[in-house]
Amino acid sequence: MRNTAVLLVIVGACLANSIDQDAVPLWRQALFVVLAVAGYLHGRHLPVRHGWVVFALAAVPGVVDLAVYPGRAVGLLGLLAVFVGLPWLAGRFRRQQAELVESGRQRVAQLEREQEFVAERARLRERTRIASDMHDALGNALALIALRAGSLELAADMTEENRRAAAALRATAVAATDRLRQTIGLLREGPERSLEPPDEPVEALVDRARAAGMDVELVRSGAPLAVPSAVDRAAHRVVQEALTNAARYAPGAHVTVRLERSARELLVVVHNTEVDTEPMLTGSGTGLVALAERVGLLGGTFHAEPGEGFTVTARLPCPAGSGRPTEGESR
Repeated sequence: MRNTAVLLVIVGACLANSIDQDAVPLWRQALFVVLAVAGYLHGRHLPVRHGWVVFALAAVPGVVDLAVYPGRAVGLLGLLAVFVGLPWLAGRFRRQQAELVESGRQRVAQLEREQEFVAERARLRERTRIASDMHDALGNALALIALRAGSLELAADMTEENRRAAAALRATAVAATDRLRQTIGLLREGPERSLEPPDEPVEALVDRARAAGMDVELVRSGAPLAVPSAVDRAAHRVVQEALTNAARYAPGAHVTVRLERSARELLVVVHNTEVDTEPMLTGSGTGLVALAERVGLLGGTFHAEPGEGFTVTARLPCPAGSGRPTEGESR
């Protein structure tokens, strides 16, 4: 409203200065220049929503006067247009041009911020993937080392010196696993998809655990694929994490790994019996959370629950023609 009032004053002054054009003194001629500068500055710095209404109202007397004194009316309208209208439009154009430039700068800055945000999100996802891979691969290896050291510590034919060395080895593996878990806690952003495990059969994973001293049995039904799919890799990750947890929390327990492949799904069940010994390690359960997220991304279901031990169950949908059921085998 204030900007409109200022424009009304400028237009009114121009109309008043345009009267009696027969004798225009020098100061009135200079006033036209001042009004032109004022009109430009108003259009440049004082935005008005409906400025054209002000000029339309100011032109009404000149339009009415056309019927009586056409020459005077034309002069009045001409002076208003030249010394106020055109400068005001020029100032308005410059203001809009500056606003467009500023809007472009803000848009560029916004795009740069968005690119930085996307890059930061990519870095966080990569950190999470690295953390998941470390948790699954290194955690499993360290748990098996601790399990094997515990078996050596309890062997009957071990000397006292060797027994102390085995105990120190087990303690070192436990401490390394704790430090690894703390590092993973710093790297993790949330349950994200981890790096793909190697194309290793579950049999090799079970054999490695058995060689480390675990009492583990593999029961498989259905032919495995010649080329592992995403479902097989997810099953590998489920078995790996379940064996790691069994070595951590139930050392000495009997572990049964059951894989049942049908035309529609792959069922993975890992069950360990109850034990009276204290767990070698403690943890936060983030590995199971990551597994649930991974299985869910593939459209499957995941359950981990206690009951006469601990059971991990994953149902993964298989693509068409992924394998035909065959007679079960036990290892």
